[in-house]
Amino acid sequence: MSQRDGFTAGFFLGAIVGGAVGGLLGAVVATRRQSQEPSQDERSLLSPGQGTKFETEESMERARRRLEDKIAQLNSAIDDVRQQLDPNNGSPSQPEELP
Repeated sequence: MSQRDGFTAGFFLGAIVGGAVGGLLGAVVATRRQSQEPSQDERSLLSPGQGTKFETEESMERARRRLEDKIAQLNSAIDDVRQQLDPNNGSPSQPEELP
């Protein structure tokens, strides 16, 4: 029984200390991130008050193509994982009969 009592107290102490350390670390990282200057690409695409803005039709077309390529890569990766996880390779599974 004494191990359970020690576990409970240690668990709650760890949760409190971990929450405090995590909160402080998150606040420090957030303030450092806000103070960093955005890159030229971020300024041109996401400038305040303008929403998403592209300089030319060409840059918008390039961004669209990159997005389509990434979507195709993700779809391919999803299909690969699905095939690895499915032992029947897409055929419907049939329940096994018990003797």
